[in-house]
Amino acid sequence: MNQSRRALVLLVVEDDPGDQLLIREALDQHALTAAIQVVVVADGEQALDYLHRNAAYADASRPDLVLLDLNLPKCDGRTVLGHMKSDPSLRSIPVVVLTTSGLEEDIATSYRLHANAYVTKPVDFTGLTAAVQHINAFFSRTARLPGLDVPAA
Repeated sequence: MNQSRRALVLLVVEDDPGDQLLIREALDQHALTAAIQVVVVADGEQALDYLHRNAAYADASRPDLVLLDLNLPKCDGRTVLGHMKSDPSLRSIPVVVLTTSGLEEDIATSYRLHANAYVTKPVDFTGLTAAVQHINAFFSRTARLPGLDVPAA
């Protein structure tokens, strides 16, 4: 049977507009961009609304991958991560914590809450571009995610 791959839905939870732009630009520069639908939300409450398809996100696509900042307004990333991994309908979604914090406590807490990876966000465009592109390449090419391989029409 021929298999085709639908677009990977990437939910970016990031409050800094500059980092949002850099992440989008990093993905735009990457060869796999056509296979990615990027959705950006700016705080933890929006992330939870998106994940539960509440309010403005009633027609939202289920994300295949979440890039999650820890230090968010309204509801921080630790709370979002804990909620996702304790909810049976969300726990299988891979979460990569992408944050400026390199604190051992934040790393340990993220893994204790079942983050799939923890990446300290590089402070320069080149480093951030490389990090985002590596994450994208791994989840787009190497890892298998449920529901991405669909029968050809």
